[in-house]
Amino acid sequence: MRAAFMRQAGVVEVADFPDPVPASGEVLVRMHHASICGSDTHVVLDGFHRPERFGEPGYPGHEGVGVVEESRSERFAVGDRVLTVPPGWLGACFAELQVVPEAYLVPVPDGVTLQRGLMAQQLGTTVFAMKKFVRPDVDPATGTAVVIGAGSAGLYFVQHLRRLGYAQVVVSEPDRERRALARRLGATRILDPTTESLVDVVAHLTDHVGADLVVEAAGYDALRAEAIEIVRHSGTVGFFGYPEVSGDAPYPSFLAFRRNVSIEWVNGAQLEPGLASFHEAMGLIAAGDIAVDHCLERFLDLEDVDAAVRLAKRRGEGAAKINLTMPAGRVTSAG
Repeated sequence: MRAAFMRQAGVVEVADFPDPVPASGEVLVRMHHASICGSDTHVVLDGFHRPERFGEPGYPGHEGVGVVEESRSERFAVGDRVLTVPPGWLGACFAELQVVPEAYLVPVPDGVTLQRGLMAQQLGTTVFAMKKFVRPDVDPATGTAVVIGAGSAGLYFVQHLRRLGYAQVVVSEPDRERRALARRLGATRILDPTTESLVDVVAHLTDHVGADLVVEAAGYDALRAEAIEIVRHSGTVGFFGYPEVSGDAPYPSFLAFRRNVSIEWVNGAQLEPGLASFHEAMGLIAAGDIAVDHCLERFLDLEDVDAAVRLAKRRGEGAAKINLTMPAGRVTSAG
């Protein structure tokens, strides 16, 4: 099979590997498509890799979709269409074939294309995050929420917040095309942080009280600090964006203390019992309750995976999501 791999930090290559063989409780999935996660760019380019996985096929990809080709599981049969959601450190979906334990598979229902089903991976992580971010003592009808960063995850958060009924959903995003997507998906106030102050905008909209909920979905330390600056007293800050560095980072601890802020980090959706959030995400896509097609506009071939990772690092140059197509996916997409 053809598969991407990391020979060393800083680059991902493609080469031929032996076909993997599933063990008991596992399935062999012929991958059709995969997505580049923000964490993948950190693994490849920013030193967040696991050296013991150098040379292993498919690493670090963990957002993938395909068809079961061989099964040693009682839960999945040959021909089943599945979303593969292993934890990032076990990811191997940047390959034509991937062995996946049955515990990390979600069926793709009839009526949902594999490309659209692929989006349930990241959408599922935002569903999981919202379970941590949402508080019962906040009335969305009178509340203000802020999303910092309008990449694929940020745009999902916009939709979650609007579905909850938040009166105001503010989005801060420097890319013009992504700002347009945020407006189309329901944001009530969009700003370009290179020309407007998010602090001033939130102060004006809330009469200097601050936002009830701030979701940092871009992954920068300066933006995490800004999130704490604009949240109201006893409000909630959700850190969805990946850490910028692997060590210590600047943190406005005194301001967070004074404001009595509740801070929630997001990790471990793949370890949630029954993969509940991923199943919920697939249901939202099937029902048309969450839009995902804006994340399906940019696909590169597996052979171009290094370029795809670097494009994702450049914020997609306006594209909400960067995806990969495997040889099997080219056939189904064409047919």
